[in-house]
Amino acid sequence: MDKARLQDKVALVVGAGSRGEPAGTGYATAMLFARHGATVLLVDNNRERAEVTEREILDDGGRASCFLADVTSEDDCQDMVAACRERYGRLDILVNNVATHGSGKVTDVSSDDLDQVFAINLRSMMLACKYAIPLMKASGGGSIVNIASIDGLRAGMSQNVPYSVTKAGAAHLARLMAVHHGRDNIRANCIAPGHIYAPFVSQISQAHRSLRAKVAPLGTEGTAWDVASAALFLASDEARWISGVVLPVDGGLLAATPLAVHENLV
Repeated sequence: MDKARLQDKVALVVGAGSRGEPAGTGYATAMLFARHGATVLLVDNNRERAEVTEREILDDGGRASCFLADVTSEDDCQDMVAACRERYGRLDILVNNVATHGSGKVTDVSSDDLDQVFAINLRSMMLACKYAIPLMKASGGGSIVNIASIDGLRAGMSQNVPYSVTKAGAAHLARLMAVHHGRDNIRANCIAPGHIYAPFVSQISQAHRSLRAKVAPLGTEGTAWDVASAALFLASDEARWISGVVLPVDGGLLAATPLAVHENLV
């Protein structure tokens, strides 16, 4: 197995716990990073899920350890980065990968729901980066990857204003950090997954899954492993001159107008 892509790098993956099948993006990213040589700190708010990922990485010959955290807590974000420093002495890669649903049009949302979605989807990323960037700088630089959504770039099928606005924020946060911390040799990028089948949407019907696949120019449904592969590239030195970009991983969906894919639906 070729481990050179992330050999000797330390990665902190937020939301790395396993939820079983289908695989989630945090789990897939942590597994793929470890398979390519990274030592991974597996951050999750569920210890059992994180330990499943840890066991699978260790059984596969990789290196990983767990850290239990609620990333909406500033103290927990500070502590997880401190744990990375204490256990491994450095930090090269941060993957921000936690989110919750937020439904409704702007006229429908409640203040409580809005606060919760912003805290989980966006505030957590900012707090993780606040404490990760100084350790990355001390380590000689690094790569930050925010996981957003195509819903943060376009209005989607769902009326999910809180979710979509926070995902738009995750994309712009990556751009801001790319500019503000580029001289620290820190790259920041964002992945915008399209219609992937993962635990986040595992409750949808087969008819809905079929529609999601049909509207993509490639005519297929994505998986968490597609997102993880993009994160692997952006985290690696192969992407050494890529910073401040938002990369759709969406089967070509954002390249098309609605009429361009209409014939695929009839």
